[in-house]
Amino acid sequence: MSIYIVRNSLLALIVAAGCASGYAQDSTAVDSYDKFRFGGYGEIVASFKDYGINRFQKDGATRENRNTISIPRFVLALDYKFNSKWVLGAEIEFESGGTGSAYEIENTENGEYETEIEKGGEVALEQFHITRVISRGLNVRVGHQIVPVGLTNAHHEPINFFGTVRPEGETTLLPSTWHETGLSLFGSLGRGYGLLDYEVMAVAGLNANGFDRNEWIAGGKQGFFENDNFTSPGYVVRIDYRGVPGLRTGVSAYYCRNTGANSDKSQTYKSYGRIPLTLVSWDAQYRNLYVTARANVLYGHLGNSAAVNDVNGKLSNASPYSRLTPVAKNVLAYSAEVGVNLAIVSGIRQCPVIYPFVQYEYYNPQQRVEQPRTPDKRLEVSKWSAGLNWFALPGLVVKADYTTRQIGTSRVFGRGEYNSENEFSIGIAYIGWFISR
Repeated sequence: MSIYIVRNSLLALIVAAGCASGYAQDSTAVDSYDKFRFGGYGEIVASFKDYGINRFQKDGATRENRNTISIPRFVLALDYKFNSKWVLGAEIEFESGGTGSAYEIENTENGEYETEIEKGGEVALEQFHITRVISRGLNVRVGHQIVPVGLTNAHHEPINFFGTVRPEGETTLLPSTWHETGLSLFGSLGRGYGLLDYEVMAVAGLNANGFDRNEWIAGGKQGFFENDNFTSPGYVVRIDYRGVPGLRTGVSAYYCRNTGANSDKSQTYKSYGRIPLTLVSWDAQYRNLYVTARANVLYGHLGNSAAVNDVNGKLSNASPYSRLTPVAKNVLAYSAEVGVNLAIVSGIRQCPVIYPFVQYEYYNPQQRVEQPRTPDKRLEVSKWSAGLNWFALPGLVVKADYTTRQIGTSRVFGRGEYNSENEFSIGIAYIGWFISR
């Protein structure tokens, strides 16, 4: 968790959880460590559902009462200052209880995939980087870091979304949390009403082997193997405007010239030509003591998707990829949510701080599919959620929400073509620094 991301997240938390008599703090307290700090965040979620696990039936998911409970993530983070100019940041994530394996390509056996039980669990080095602090306007970071495309990846901590789980649209279509190894330049420009933050990156590109029908490019993030292919890097730009108090609005973009060049085996897509990928996103957030609102739009285009469909469905059964096709040429997701502190209507200026909220999302990982293949309407989702966030402490939030998904439609209101999916979820999450000196 990079220093500036953590700082902004905790400052946002103070604003979201603050009330006139309670959690207001001096902003400098968050950034008051001299040498070292250690902390992190985590989430626990239980859900009660009325639908089965298989949506891909004639009428969609069957009517079935089932419950789930999980620890989506437990994250440990640290920052260490070698001196005022050189800073180390790291973040380790333990995800979903910790099960997993690693893969190797055995090149002495005609490129066969082999599974190696090496990791001992799903433990991911989500960030590990060194930053050279130069000035307010220009800093350099090298290492494993967050790819800030979209609203969720750039602001993925649990106090930065109202629902018990991360927003579905972006986390369906993109890797989440998306982290890659590379180089970035970042800083802040202007002041007052002209304040801008920017970040420019060159990182390991996505791998077309992992693109599929259900989650588009989300499975293309590298990491199955000990080394990532850097043959065709991914280039990222993000610009945020923060000139109005409480408002942050930004655009982000990602481009990889040839995702096929990052495949496990260099010859896989060689005869098909380039497979370029472009992502563009806009997102915004407004916060004050009483209202928090967020919105985002994500659009993606995969060039030469016909080649991906020709190849991916025929990948080896031993490979770590789903091989589900067709992979879409274009995808779309958008969402909006708003929460209101109950103090605004009750006049109670003492804590607890409780935010009723409502959220809408639309996403379609098969917005457009190249002929002769056709899209599967069961992947198109129009979703409403409503619930409560109770900030019991500045760094501790208890969440509850009810979600209904309409399947096979883009309509904001009304039923889809297939069985709806409904669930009630409760969760608890925290974020904070445990040690700071």
